[in-house]
Amino acid sequence: MTAIHSSILSTIGNTPIVRVNNLGPKNVELYVKLEAFNPMGSVKDRLALAVIEAAERDGSLKPGQTVIEATSGNTGIGLAMVCAQKGYPLVIVMAESFSIERRKLIRFLGAKVILTPASEKGTGMAAKAEELAREHGWFLCRQFENEANANIHSETTAEEILSAFGGSGPDYWISGFGTGGTLKGVSRAFRSRSPNTKIVVAEPDNSPLLATGIRQSRNPDGSVAASHPGFRPHLMQGWSPDFIAKLAEDALDANYIDGFQPVAGGHALECARDLARKEGIFCGISAGATFAAALKVAETAPDGSRILAMLPDTGERYMSTPLFEGVAENMDAEELEIARSTPNYRFDVKAKPAPAPAVKMVEPTRKALQFVEAVTSNQSEPVVLFALEWCEFCWSVRRLFAAAGIDYRSVDLDSVSYQKDDWGGDIRAALRQVTGAPTIPQIFVGGAHVGGATETFDAFNSGDLQKMLNANGVAFKATGLPDAYSFLPKWLHAR
Repeated sequence: MTAIHSSILSTIGNTPIVRVNNLGPKNVELYVKLEAFNPMGSVKDRLALAVIEAAERDGSLKPGQTVIEATSGNTGIGLAMVCAQKGYPLVIVMAESFSIERRKLIRFLGAKVILTPASEKGTGMAAKAEELAREHGWFLCRQFENEANANIHSETTAEEILSAFGGSGPDYWISGFGTGGTLKGVSRAFRSRSPNTKIVVAEPDNSPLLATGIRQSRNPDGSVAASHPGFRPHLMQGWSPDFIAKLAEDALDANYIDGFQPVAGGHALECARDLARKEGIFCGISAGATFAAALKVAETAPDGSRILAMLPDTGERYMSTPLFEGVAENMDAEELEIARSTPNYRFDVKAKPAPAPAVKMVEPTRKALQFVEAVTSNQSEPVVLFALEWCEFCWSVRRLFAAAGIDYRSVDLDSVSYQKDDWGGDIRAALRQVTGAPTIPQIFVGGAHVGGATETFDAFNSGDLQKMLNANGVAFKATGLPDAYSFLPKWLHAR
Protein backbone atom coordinates (compact mmCIF):
# COMPACT_ATOMS: atom_id res chain seq x y z
CA MET A 1 0.00 0.00 0.00
CA THR A 2 1.12 3.54 -0.69
CA ALA A 3 2.27 5.28 2.49
CA ILE A 4 1.81 8.90 3.45
CA HIS A 5 5.23 10.22 4.47
CA SER A 6 5.81 12.75 7.21
CA SER A 7 8.55 14.42 5.11
CA ILE A 8 10.66 13.81 2.03
CA LEU A 9 13.35 12.30 4.26
CA SER A 10 11.35 9.16 5.02
CA THR A 11 11.31 8.31 1.30
CA ILE A 12 15.06 7.65 1.30
CA GLY A 13 16.01 4.01 0.77
CA ASN A 14 14.02 0.89 -0.19
CA THR A 15 15.24 1.30 -3.76
CA PRO A 16 14.31 -1.42 -6.26
CA ILE A 17 16.42 -4.31 -7.49
CA VAL A 18 15.72 -5.00 -11.16
CA ARG A 19 16.57 -8.01 -13.35
CA VAL A 20 18.58 -7.17 -16.47
CA ASN A 21 17.12 -9.19 -19.33
CA ASN A 22 18.67 -8.01 -22.59
CA LEU A 23 22.34 -7.54 -21.73
CA GLY A 24 24.99 -10.04 -20.69
CA PRO A 25 25.32 -13.83 -20.93
CA LYS A 26 22.25 -16.02 -20.46
CA ASN A 27 23.89 -18.53 -18.11
CA VAL A 28 23.82 -16.09 -15.17
CA GLU A 29 21.28 -13.77 -13.59
CA LEU A 30 22.20 -10.07 -13.72
CA TYR A 31 20.55 -7.60 -11.37
CA VAL A 32 20.99 -3.90 -10.63
CA LYS A 33 20.03 -1.91 -7.54
CA LEU A 34 18.64 1.41 -8.71
CA GLU A 35 19.73 4.06 -6.23
CA ALA A 36 18.36 6.70 -8.59
CA PHE A 37 14.98 5.94 -6.96
CA ASN A 38 16.09 7.88 -3.88
CA PRO A 39 14.34 11.28 -3.79
CA MET A 40 17.33 13.25 -5.06
CA GLY A 41 18.42 10.57 -7.48
CA SER A 42 21.46 8.94 -5.88
CA VAL A 43 22.78 6.58 -3.24
CA LYS A 44 24.26 9.58 -1.40
CA ASP A 45 20.83 10.57 -0.08
CA ARG A 46 21.31 7.78 2.46
CA LEU A 47 24.59 9.09 3.87
CA ALA A 48 23.35 12.69 3.82
CA LEU A 49 20.49 11.84 6.15
CA ALA A 50 22.63 9.54 8.31
CA VAL A 51 25.45 12.02 8.83
CA ILE A 52 23.13 14.89 9.75
CA GLU A 53 20.99 12.87 12.12
CA ALA A 54 24.02 11.27 13.82
CA ALA A 55 25.45 14.77 14.38
CA GLU A 56 22.13 15.95 15.78
CA ARG A 57 22.09 13.03 18.22
CA ASP A 58 25.65 13.52 19.50
CA GLY A 59 25.35 17.32 19.66
CA SER A 60 28.13 18.10 17.18
CA LEU A 61 25.58 19.87 14.95
CA LYS A 62 23.75 22.70 16.67
CA PRO A 63 20.35 24.11 15.64
CA GLY A 64 20.80 26.64 12.85
CA GLN A 65 24.51 25.86 12.42
CA THR A 66 25.89 25.95 8.88
CA VAL A 67 26.78 22.56 7.38
CA ILE A 68 29.69 22.24 4.97
CA GLU A 69 31.09 19.38 2.91
CA ALA A 70 33.39 18.65 -0.02
CA THR A 71 31.74 16.49 -2.68
CA SER A 72 31.73 15.58 -6.36
CA GLY A 73 28.07 16.51 -6.33
CA ASN A 74 25.72 13.70 -5.31
CA THR A 75 26.46 14.01 -1.60
CA GLY A 76 25.98 17.76 -1.95
CA ILE A 77 22.62 17.27 -3.62
CA GLY A 78 21.53 14.87 -0.89
CA LEU A 79 22.75 17.20 1.85
CA ALA A 80 20.96 20.12 0.21
CA MET A 81 17.69 18.19 0.40
CA VAL A 82 18.23 17.15 4.03
CA CYS A 83 19.38 20.61 5.13
CA ALA A 84 16.50 22.30 3.31
CA GLN A 85 13.99 20.08 5.12
CA LYS A 86 15.67 20.48 8.51
CA GLY A 87 16.51 24.18 8.21
CA TYR A 88 20.32 24.16 8.18
CA PRO A 89 22.30 26.53 5.94
CA LEU A 90 24.59 24.52 3.66
CA VAL A 91 27.85 25.26 1.84
CA ILE A 92 29.15 22.73 -0.67
CA VAL A 93 32.73 22.72 -1.99
CA MET A 94 33.26 21.14 -5.42
CA ALA A 95 36.13 20.93 -7.87
CA GLU A 96 35.23 22.91 -10.99
CA SER A 97 35.58 19.80 -13.18
CA PHE A 98 32.35 18.21 -11.95
CA SER A 99 29.20 18.57 -14.03
CA ILE A 100 27.33 21.87 -14.14
CA GLU A 101 24.02 20.09 -13.53
CA ARG A 102 25.21 19.17 -10.03
CA ARG A 103 26.04 22.78 -9.15
CA LYS A 104 22.65 23.96 -10.35
CA LEU A 105 20.75 21.27 -8.45
CA ILE A 106 22.53 22.15 -5.22
CA ARG A 107 21.91 25.87 -5.67
CA PHE A 108 18.29 25.23 -6.66
CA LEU A 109 17.84 23.52 -3.29
CA GLY A 110 19.05 26.67 -1.56
CA ALA A 111 22.68 25.83 -0.78
CA LYS A 112 25.86 27.68 -1.68
CA VAL A 113 28.48 26.12 -3.99
CA ILE A 114 32.17 27.03 -3.68
CA LEU A 115 34.36 25.88 -6.56
CA THR A 116 38.01 24.90 -6.30
CA PRO A 117 40.50 24.58 -9.19
CA ALA A 118 40.33 21.30 -11.10
CA SER A 119 44.12 21.06 -10.82
CA GLU A 120 43.79 20.65 -7.04
CA LYS A 121 41.53 17.60 -7.49
CA GLY A 122 39.51 16.06 -4.65
CA THR A 123 42.13 16.72 -2.01
CA GLY A 124 41.94 20.43 -2.82
CA MET A 125 38.19 20.64 -2.39
CA ALA A 126 38.39 18.63 0.85
CA ALA A 127 41.11 20.93 2.21
CA LYS A 128 39.06 24.01 1.31
CA ALA A 129 35.99 22.64 3.09
CA GLU A 130 38.05 21.93 6.21
CA GLU A 131 39.59 25.41 6.09
CA LEU A 132 36.17 27.08 5.80
CA ALA A 133 34.70 24.95 8.57
CA ARG A 134 37.57 25.81 10.90
CA GLU A 135 37.44 29.53 10.12
CA HIS A 136 33.67 29.94 10.47
CA GLY A 137 32.80 27.32 13.07
CA TRP A 138 30.69 25.30 10.64
CA PHE A 139 29.84 21.61 10.95
CA LEU A 140 32.00 19.56 8.55
CA CYS A 141 30.32 16.28 7.53
CA ARG A 142 33.58 14.36 6.87
CA GLN A 143 31.76 11.87 4.65
CA PHE A 144 35.01 10.07 3.79
CA GLU A 145 35.73 9.16 7.42
CA ASN A 146 32.32 9.39 9.07
CA GLU A 147 31.15 6.02 10.44
CA ALA A 148 27.53 7.13 10.09
CA ASN A 149 28.08 6.84 6.33
CA ALA A 150 28.97 3.14 6.53
CA ASN A 151 26.44 2.39 9.25
CA ILE A 152 23.45 3.52 7.19
CA HIS A 153 24.43 1.07 4.45
CA SER A 154 24.76 -1.80 6.92
CA GLU A 155 21.37 -0.91 8.38
CA THR A 156 19.44 -0.21 5.16
CA THR A 157 21.14 -1.00 1.84
CA ALA A 158 22.47 -4.39 2.89
CA GLU A 159 19.21 -5.33 4.60
CA GLU A 160 17.22 -4.43 1.49
CA ILE A 161 19.47 -6.67 -0.64
CA LEU A 162 19.35 -9.58 1.79
CA SER A 163 15.58 -9.35 2.01
CA ALA A 164 15.19 -9.23 -1.77
CA PHE A 165 17.37 -12.32 -2.23
CA GLY A 166 15.53 -14.36 0.38
CA GLY A 167 17.76 -13.79 3.38
CA SER A 168 21.08 -14.56 1.76
CA GLY A 169 22.94 -12.23 -0.52
CA PRO A 170 23.66 -12.63 -4.22
CA ASP A 171 26.62 -14.72 -5.36
CA TYR A 172 28.47 -11.57 -6.46
CA TRP A 173 28.03 -7.99 -5.34
CA ILE A 174 29.71 -5.34 -7.52
CA SER A 175 30.36 -1.76 -6.42
CA GLY A 176 32.67 1.12 -7.14
CA PHE A 177 33.75 3.39 -4.33
CA GLY A 178 33.93 7.09 -3.65
CA THR A 179 33.47 7.75 0.05
CA GLY A 180 33.66 4.02 0.74
CA GLY A 181 30.49 4.13 2.83
CA THR A 182 28.49 1.81 0.58
CA LEU A 183 31.46 -0.53 0.20
CA LYS A 184 32.26 -0.80 3.90
CA GLY A 185 28.67 -0.84 5.13
CA VAL A 186 27.27 -3.43 2.73
CA SER A 187 30.32 -5.72 2.67
CA ARG A 188 30.50 -5.73 6.48
CA ALA A 189 26.89 -6.89 6.66
CA PHE A 190 27.46 -9.51 3.98
CA ARG A 191 30.48 -10.94 5.78
CA SER A 192 28.27 -11.48 8.81
CA ARG A 193 25.01 -12.53 7.14
CA SER A 194 25.99 -13.82 3.69
CA PRO A 195 29.65 -14.86 3.88
CA ASN A 196 29.56 -16.69 0.52
CA THR A 197 28.79 -13.50 -1.41
CA LYS A 198 31.87 -12.48 -3.36
CA ILE A 199 32.53 -8.74 -3.13
CA VAL A 200 34.10 -7.21 -6.23
CA VAL A 201 35.29 -3.61 -6.27
CA ALA A 202 35.26 -1.82 -9.62
CA GLU A 203 37.89 0.85 -10.31
CA PRO A 204 38.88 2.92 -13.37
CA ASP A 205 41.40 0.90 -15.36
CA ASN A 206 43.71 3.90 -15.66
CA SER A 207 43.43 4.84 -11.99
CA PRO A 208 43.21 1.83 -9.67
CA LEU A 209 43.88 2.88 -6.09
CA LEU A 210 42.75 0.09 -3.77
CA ALA A 211 44.09 -2.55 -6.14
CA THR A 212 47.62 -1.10 -6.00
CA GLY A 213 48.05 -1.98 -2.34
CA ILE A 214 49.70 1.42 -1.79
CA ARG A 215 48.52 2.92 1.47
CA GLN A 216 46.90 6.34 1.57
CA SER A 217 48.78 9.01 3.51
CA ARG A 218 46.56 10.36 6.29
CA ASN A 219 46.40 12.94 9.02
CA PRO A 220 45.93 11.74 12.62
CA ASP A 221 42.14 12.20 12.35
CA GLY A 222 41.95 9.89 9.32
CA SER A 223 41.53 12.65 6.77
CA VAL A 224 43.63 12.63 3.63
CA ALA A 225 47.09 14.20 3.79
CA ALA A 226 47.91 14.15 0.04
CA SER A 227 46.83 12.75 -3.31
CA HIS A 228 47.35 9.05 -3.83
CA PRO A 229 50.32 8.37 -6.15
CA GLY A 230 48.25 5.97 -8.27
CA PHE A 231 45.57 8.50 -9.20
CA ARG A 232 44.99 9.54 -12.81
CA PRO A 233 42.03 11.60 -14.10
CA HIS A 234 39.14 9.42 -15.27
CA LEU A 235 35.55 9.67 -16.51
CA MET A 236 33.66 8.24 -13.54
CA GLN A 237 32.48 11.23 -11.50
CA GLY A 238 31.93 10.22 -7.88
CA TRP A 239 34.14 7.16 -8.22
CA SER A 240 37.74 6.92 -7.05
CA PRO A 241 38.73 10.48 -6.16
CA ASP A 242 42.45 11.24 -6.03
CA PHE A 243 42.66 9.56 -2.63
CA ILE A 244 41.40 6.47 -0.84
CA ALA A 245 38.71 7.41 1.66
CA LYS A 246 39.27 5.97 5.12
CA LEU A 247 36.00 4.03 4.94
CA ALA A 248 37.13 2.35 1.71
CA GLU A 249 40.51 1.46 3.18
CA ASP A 250 38.74 0.07 6.24
CA ALA A 251 36.97 -2.42 3.96
CA LEU A 252 40.29 -3.41 2.45
CA ASP A 253 41.96 -3.82 5.85
CA ALA A 254 39.06 -5.95 7.10
CA ASN A 255 39.50 -8.35 4.14
CA TYR A 256 35.98 -7.72 2.93
CA ILE A 257 37.06 -7.45 -0.72
CA ASP A 258 37.36 -10.65 -2.78
CA GLY A 259 38.54 -9.07 -6.02
CA PHE A 260 38.97 -6.02 -8.19
CA GLN A 261 37.61 -5.37 -11.66
CA PRO A 262 39.17 -2.55 -13.74
CA VAL A 263 36.81 -0.68 -16.06
CA ALA A 264 37.70 1.40 -19.12
CA GLY A 265 36.04 4.79 -19.43
CA GLY A 266 34.73 3.99 -22.91
CA HIS A 267 33.16 0.76 -21.68
CA ALA A 268 31.45 2.67 -18.84
CA LEU A 269 29.88 5.09 -21.34
CA GLU A 270 28.84 2.22 -23.61
CA CYS A 271 27.18 0.33 -20.76
CA ALA A 272 25.29 3.38 -19.50
CA ARG A 273 23.94 3.92 -23.01
CA ASP A 274 23.10 0.22 -23.44
CA LEU A 275 21.21 0.17 -20.14
CA ALA A 276 19.14 3.11 -21.39
CA ARG A 277 18.50 1.84 -24.91
CA LYS A 278 18.12 -1.89 -24.26
CA GLU A 279 16.72 -2.01 -20.72
CA GLY A 280 15.11 1.40 -20.24
CA ILE A 281 17.34 1.99 -17.21
CA PHE A 282 18.56 5.59 -17.07
CA CYS A 283 21.78 5.99 -15.11
CA GLY A 284 25.04 7.92 -14.94
CA ILE A 285 28.62 7.15 -15.94
CA SER A 286 29.63 5.60 -12.61
CA ALA A 287 26.57 3.35 -12.80
CA GLY A 288 27.55 2.35 -16.31
CA ALA A 289 31.04 1.57 -15.02
CA THR A 290 29.68 -0.64 -12.23
CA PHE A 291 27.53 -2.55 -14.70
CA ALA A 292 30.53 -2.88 -17.03
CA ALA A 293 32.38 -4.55 -14.15
CA ALA A 294 29.40 -6.86 -13.57
CA LEU A 295 29.49 -7.92 -17.22
CA LYS A 296 33.18 -8.82 -16.90
CA VAL A 297 32.47 -10.84 -13.77
CA ALA A 298 29.62 -12.59 -15.57
CA GLU A 299 32.01 -13.86 -18.25
CA THR A 300 33.67 -16.28 -15.82
CA ALA A 301 31.00 -16.73 -13.13
CA PRO A 302 29.57 -20.24 -12.69
CA ASP A 303 26.28 -21.03 -14.39
CA GLY A 304 23.28 -19.78 -12.45
CA SER A 305 25.24 -17.14 -10.52
CA ARG A 306 23.25 -14.20 -9.26
CA ILE A 307 25.21 -10.97 -9.82
CA LEU A 308 24.08 -7.65 -8.37
CA ALA A 309 25.58 -4.32 -9.45
CA MET A 310 25.04 -1.09 -7.52
CA LEU A 311 23.91 1.72 -9.84
CA PRO A 312 24.54 4.84 -7.75
CA ASP A 313 22.69 7.59 -9.60
CA THR A 314 20.56 8.89 -12.44
CA GLY A 315 21.76 10.12 -15.82
CA GLU A 316 20.28 13.62 -15.80
CA ARG A 317 23.24 15.13 -13.95
CA TYR A 318 25.58 14.05 -16.77
CA MET A 319 24.03 15.95 -19.67
CA SER A 320 27.04 18.27 -19.99
CA THR A 321 29.51 15.34 -19.89
CA PRO A 322 30.78 12.93 -22.58
CA LEU A 323 27.90 10.57 -21.74
CA PHE A 324 25.57 12.72 -23.84
CA GLU A 325 28.06 13.54 -26.57
CA GLY A 326 26.44 12.98 -29.94
CA VAL A 327 22.90 13.16 -28.57
CA ALA A 328 21.36 15.78 -30.82
CA GLU A 329 19.01 18.58 -29.82
CA ASN A 330 17.70 18.98 -33.36
CA MET A 331 16.06 16.55 -35.78
CA ASP A 332 18.48 14.33 -37.71
CA ALA A 333 17.95 13.16 -41.30
CA GLU A 334 15.91 10.12 -40.29
CA GLU A 335 13.67 12.19 -38.04
CA LEU A 336 13.16 14.76 -40.77
CA GLU A 337 12.20 11.96 -43.13
CA ILE A 338 9.59 10.75 -40.65
CA ALA A 339 8.27 14.29 -40.33
CA ARG A 340 7.96 14.54 -44.13
CA SER A 341 6.11 11.23 -44.41
CA THR A 342 2.81 13.00 -43.69
CA PRO A 343 1.79 16.38 -45.11
CA ASN A 344 1.03 18.59 -42.13
CA TYR A 345 2.75 20.28 -39.16
CA ARG A 346 6.15 20.47 -40.86
CA PHE A 347 8.83 23.13 -40.96
CA ASP A 348 9.66 22.60 -44.64
CA VAL A 349 6.20 23.48 -45.98
CA LYS A 350 4.18 26.61 -45.64
CA ALA A 351 1.74 26.32 -42.78
CA LYS A 352 -1.93 26.49 -43.60
CA PRO A 353 -3.22 29.86 -42.52
CA ALA A 354 -5.52 29.61 -39.56
CA PRO A 355 -8.85 31.38 -39.91
CA ALA A 356 -8.46 34.85 -38.53
CA PRO A 357 -10.48 35.32 -35.36
CA ALA A 358 -12.86 38.19 -35.20
CA VAL A 359 -10.94 40.76 -33.20
CA LYS A 360 -12.77 43.62 -31.72
CA MET A 361 -10.50 46.65 -31.58
CA VAL A 362 -11.09 48.10 -28.13
CA GLU A 363 -10.52 51.75 -27.58
CA PRO A 364 -8.37 52.30 -24.49
CA THR A 365 -9.84 54.15 -21.58
CA ARG A 366 -8.45 57.50 -20.50
CA LYS A 367 -7.38 55.82 -17.26
CA ALA A 368 -5.25 53.26 -19.15
CA LEU A 369 -3.62 55.96 -21.30
CA GLN A 370 -2.83 57.96 -18.19
CA PHE A 371 -1.36 54.83 -16.56
CA VAL A 372 1.00 54.18 -19.48
CA GLU A 373 2.05 57.85 -19.50
CA ALA A 374 2.68 57.83 -15.73
CA VAL A 375 4.67 54.58 -15.74
CA THR A 376 6.85 55.44 -18.72
CA SER A 377 7.62 58.98 -17.50
CA ASN A 378 8.55 57.95 -13.94
CA GLN A 379 12.17 59.12 -13.58
CA SER A 380 12.78 56.88 -10.55
CA GLU A 381 12.11 53.79 -12.72
CA PRO A 382 13.32 54.78 -16.19
CA VAL A 383 13.36 51.25 -17.67
CA VAL A 384 9.90 49.74 -18.07
CA LEU A 385 8.97 46.35 -19.51
CA PHE A 386 5.32 45.77 -20.39
CA ALA A 387 5.16 41.99 -20.42
CA LEU A 388 3.26 38.76 -19.97
CA GLU A 389 4.34 36.46 -17.15
CA TRP A 390 4.87 33.34 -19.27
CA CYS A 391 5.80 34.73 -22.67
CA GLU A 392 9.17 33.37 -23.85
CA PHE A 393 10.02 36.61 -25.67
CA CYS A 394 9.36 38.51 -22.45
CA TRP A 395 11.57 36.10 -20.54
CA SER A 396 14.30 36.54 -23.15
CA VAL A 397 14.30 40.29 -22.48
CA ARG A 398 14.29 39.62 -18.73
CA ARG A 399 17.33 37.35 -19.15
CA LEU A 400 19.18 40.04 -21.13
CA PHE A 401 18.41 42.65 -18.48
CA ALA A 402 19.50 40.29 -15.71
CA ALA A 403 22.78 39.46 -17.46
CA ALA A 404 23.45 43.15 -18.06
CA GLY A 405 22.48 44.12 -14.50
CA ILE A 406 19.75 46.49 -15.69
CA ASP A 407 17.13 47.41 -13.10
CA TYR A 408 13.66 47.69 -14.54
CA ARG A 409 9.98 47.76 -13.70
CA SER A 410 7.90 44.94 -15.13
CA VAL A 411 4.21 45.50 -15.74
CA ASP A 412 2.86 41.95 -16.19
CA LEU A 413 -0.44 42.47 -17.92
CA ASP A 414 -1.68 38.90 -17.40
CA SER A 415 -0.89 38.75 -13.68
CA VAL A 416 -3.63 38.50 -11.08
CA SER A 417 -3.36 42.15 -10.06
CA TYR A 418 -4.16 43.24 -13.64
CA GLN A 419 -6.99 40.78 -14.34
CA LYS A 420 -9.91 42.47 -12.58
CA ASP A 421 -12.22 44.13 -15.11
CA ASP A 422 -9.61 43.26 -17.78
CA TRP A 423 -7.37 46.08 -16.58
CA GLY A 424 -4.40 44.43 -18.30
CA GLY A 425 -6.30 44.30 -21.59
CA ASP A 426 -7.18 47.97 -21.25
CA ILE A 427 -3.51 48.86 -20.70
CA ARG A 428 -2.55 46.73 -23.69
CA ALA A 429 -5.01 48.66 -25.84
CA ALA A 430 -3.42 51.88 -24.60
CA LEU A 431 0.03 50.54 -25.45
CA ARG A 432 -1.14 49.66 -28.96
CA GLN A 433 -2.39 53.21 -29.45
CA VAL A 434 0.82 54.76 -28.04
CA THR A 435 3.32 52.53 -29.85
CA GLY A 436 1.42 51.35 -32.91
CA ALA A 437 2.51 47.80 -32.04
CA PRO A 438 0.03 45.09 -30.96
CA THR A 439 2.67 42.71 -29.64
CA ILE A 440 4.12 42.12 -26.18
CA PRO A 441 6.67 42.84 -24.76
CA GLN A 442 7.13 46.55 -25.22
CA ILE A 443 10.09 48.32 -23.65
CA PHE A 444 10.59 51.98 -22.73
CA VAL A 445 13.69 53.79 -21.46
CA GLY A 446 13.33 57.28 -20.01
CA GLY A 447 9.90 57.64 -21.62
CA ALA A 448 11.22 56.76 -25.09
CA HIS A 449 9.79 53.70 -26.78
CA VAL A 450 12.50 51.15 -27.67
CA GLY A 451 10.19 48.51 -29.15
CA GLY A 452 9.53 44.83 -28.69
CA ALA A 453 12.00 42.03 -28.01
CA THR A 454 13.78 42.09 -31.39
CA GLU A 455 14.03 45.89 -31.45
CA THR A 456 15.48 45.81 -27.94
CA PHE A 457 18.01 43.13 -28.92
CA ASP A 458 18.99 45.12 -32.00
CA ALA A 459 19.39 48.28 -29.90
CA PHE A 460 21.57 46.40 -27.42
CA ASN A 461 23.76 44.86 -30.13
CA SER A 462 24.21 48.25 -31.84
CA GLY A 463 24.93 50.08 -28.58
CA ASP A 464 21.92 52.36 -28.89
CA LEU A 465 20.25 50.86 -25.83
CA GLN A 466 23.38 51.48 -23.76
CA LYS A 467 23.38 55.12 -24.85
CA MET A 468 19.78 55.49 -23.70
CA LEU A 469 20.63 53.86 -20.37
CA ASN A 470 23.60 56.19 -19.87
CA ALA A 471 21.47 59.21 -20.68
CA ASN A 472 19.02 58.20 -17.97
CA GLY A 473 21.61 57.28 -15.35
CA VAL A 474 20.88 53.55 -15.44
CA ALA A 475 23.82 51.37 -14.40
CA PHE A 476 24.60 48.28 -16.46
CA LYS A 477 27.37 45.83 -17.24
CA ALA A 478 29.28 47.29 -20.15
CA THR A 479 31.45 44.38 -21.31
CA GLY A 480 31.55 40.61 -21.60
CA LEU A 481 27.96 40.06 -22.72
CA PRO A 482 27.02 37.84 -25.67
CA ASP A 483 24.86 38.68 -28.66
CA ALA A 484 21.45 39.66 -27.31
CA TYR A 485 19.73 37.13 -29.55
CA SER A 486 21.46 34.32 -27.62
CA PHE A 487 18.95 34.94 -24.83
CA LEU A 488 16.10 33.70 -27.00
CA PRO A 489 14.95 30.11 -26.30
CA LYS A 490 16.84 27.44 -28.21
CA TRP A 491 13.83 26.34 -30.22
CA LEU A 492 13.81 29.73 -31.94
CA HIS A 493 17.42 29.26 -33.11
CA ALA A 494 17.28 25.84 -34.74
CA ARG A 495 15.22 22.68 -35.17
